[in-house]
Amino acid sequence: MRKLVSHLLLTLDGIAVFNTAVVGEIMRLRDDEAEADFFKHLADEDAMLLGRLTYVEWAGFWPTSTIEPFASHINGVPKYVASSTLSAVPWGRKTNASLLQGDLAIAIPKLKAMSGKNIGVHGSPTLVDALLHANLLDELRLEIYPVIAGTGTPFFRTGRAIKQMDLVRSKVAKNGVAILTYRPMATSMP
Repeated sequence: MRKLVSHLLLTLDGIAVFNTAVVGEIMRLRDDEAEADFFKHLADEDAMLLGRLTYVEWAGFWPTSTIEPFASHINGVPKYVASSTLSAVPWGRKTNASLLQGDLAIAIPKLKAMSGKNIGVHGSPTLVDALLHANLLDELRLEIYPVIAGTGTPFFRTGRAIKQMDLVRSKVAKNGVAILTYRPMATSMP
């Protein structure tokens, strides 16, 4: 069965959606070591799952982007967009984006049962949170940058049940970027 693997960029204060100044700092710190690790794991996926907000932002940029090798990857793989409000999900001239509506607890196991490599969830922090707490996410990969954003949308929301995670891989780049991979423990608390 395929794995559903998220990949999020976070600041030290847990911010997952940040302003352009923070984006600039993260891009300045995202060196060859962090990128090599990212692209090594990207090669293990052949489909993407996106949340509505990430889809809307990315569909206006990536179909015509020449930023490689991510542009070729994202434009070439099937994309599934989880949304209850969108009615169509065009992706430039490509026809490889599909709308995923309804209960994720039904839709995601069907995607995971299809043949193929991992399904990557890039960005989409609200979707990742929902998948994690619905026990649908197999791995949570975090690139934590040594930057304090101060403002923005945090990844970890309050009011959620306790979720225990197992650290299965860790790496700290020379520039202080922590790359951590977690798997949900089977016995998380309600």
